[in-house]
Amino acid sequence: MTASGMKRYGHLADLQGRVGQELGTSDWLTIAQDRIDLFARATGDHQWIHTDPARAAAGPFGGTVAHGFLTLSLLPAMFEAGFAIDDVRMGVNYGLNRVRFMAPVRVGSRIRGHFKLLGYEALEGGAQLTVQTTIELEGSAKPACVAESVSRRFV
Repeated sequence: MTASGMKRYGHLADLQGRVGQELGTSDWLTIAQDRIDLFARATGDHQWIHTDPARAAAGPFGGTVAHGFLTLSLLPAMFEAGFAIDDVRMGVNYGLNRVRFMAPVRVGSRIRGHFKLLGYEALEGGAQLTVQTTIELEGSAKPACVAESVSRRFV
């Protein structure tokens, strides 16, 4: 996933003054059945609404849908495609404060992440960032997911 309009920031410390502001938006990502099937194999979650197109066609969503946790697991790739901080040498996930799955992601749908900085806490050698990610679902009034992720970035 590469973002054609990715926002770049020179220094991690530059984000301290951007609390409450948008950091960037990732490119669109199409959710294909093979990605859903791979996720099912990796996690052992083979519920028919995800993996059985024939049965799911008669189900509540009219076809297969991505696992909520698959959508959530795409956050790191969306972050990477949405914005870059030039002097960060590594980042680690620290956790999540809040996650809500607002709309089903049907197979073939396109999603993208919008990132808003909610918090910046300086750490020795870096900072802890709290970022609200709204995963937009193309053509839907509701987002697919809204999550507050916490990561630690180090320079």
